[in-house]
Amino acid sequence: MKTILLVDDDKTILNIISMELKSDLDNIEILIATTYKEALKYILNKDIQIHLAIVDIHLPDAPDGKVIEYSTHKNIPTIAITGSLDEKTKNTMLEHNIIDYVLKNNIASIKHIVNSANRILKNYDTNILIVDDSTLQLKIIYDLLKKLKLNITTAKDGQEAYDIIENSDTYFSLVLTDYNMPNMDGMELTLKLREKYHKGQLGIVVLSTNNKPEISTQFLKVGANDFINKPYSQAEVAIRVNSNLDILDLFRRERENSNLDFLTKAYNRRYFFESGNSIFDKAKRDNKNLAVAMVDIDKFKNINDTYGHDIGDIAIKETVTILNQNLRKSDLMARFGGDEFCILLENISLEDLKQLLEKIRLSFEQNSFKALKHNINFTVSIGAYYGIEDCLKDMIKKSDENLYYSKNNDRNQIKI
Repeated sequence: MKTILLVDDDKTILNIISMELKSDLDNIEILIATTYKEALKYILNKDIQIHLAIVDIHLPDAPDGKVIEYSTHKNIPTIAITGSLDEKTKNTMLEHNIIDYVLKNNIASIKHIVNSANRILKNYDTNILIVDDSTLQLKIIYDLLKKLKLNITTAKDGQEAYDIIENSDTYFSLVLTDYNMPNMDGMELTLKLREKYHKGQLGIVVLSTNNKPEISTQFLKVGANDFINKPYSQAEVAIRVNSNLDILDLFRRERENSNLDFLTKAYNRRYFFESGNSIFDKAKRDNKNLAVAMVDIDKFKNINDTYGHDIGDIAIKETVTILNQNLRKSDLMARFGGDEFCILLENISLEDLKQLLEKIRLSFEQNSFKALKHNINFTVSIGAYYGIEDCLKDMIKKSDENLYYSKNNDRNQIKI
């Protein structure tokens, strides 16, 4: 959970911003202060981690941005809000390392505050890679982006950057790279990364001195998302980085919406075949065995008829929870439709498959959940195939046949 400190002496504004934040952002706690003194109590409380402060510049007991001065001093990302923007106010904001400033004069401004807050909170869980052979330039951009609360890894050239991305378990959203570097320059790095990751998977922003106008065009042609000229202003880099991260989030949400089942958020049938066929082709080339398992809720119609379809939906979601608890991260699981699920497993022996499926079967047998004052329990039947066939569909078909065998022989059992 992320904590936001909201400071304003106007209670109407406080209520509006608070309601908009709660409406648009998940898993947040909002602390309210109407005075400098109240805000200071929260900031100084060692038991509270404040992830973001949204602060009015002028408060009755601190008219000249004292809260902003203190919140930024404590390295809290701060959005300044103000009713007017005269020269004195601008100068006050420029003196401090605020993330953004907003005029609180209409609903569009409130939306801007919410969007800016959302981006900052997401940055706490966002990883980026900075690539530059200049130690000084690397430090400048590192210090700037650290204020945005991004998780930063650095590399001194393109080859090191490429090796980090290929060998690290960290998911990087964005790469910021210089052009001229030893071993591998920014152009070659961009080309190599684009062979494996499209623009919606990994953003690439180039920061470089651009003496030739065609350089930026060439970078964009080979797959860079953006190009920023050196020397640059800190504000420009912050805005452009956050904008690129927002666009990547949009791509990610669209991809998730098209790949996930609406009810359970498990993968859907389309994604299963899209990814599963790639896994199958690799196993076929390497002459390795795969396992496919079909899992089906026993007497699911009875659950719907007895308790209603809402409870049936909860049972389906419970199935996903139990499967995820027992499967490895590398296993591919999808809802095929209704109460039927399909699992594709690689790098597993027949003996380990038997043990895993029995563990799954037993987990359902021993599980019980409460819904609308009812204690619900159910079992599953499992049909599986181990080996390799001509195509993935043939393996699924044989798993399906084994599932029907399990269903027709008293259920709550496994056939491989």
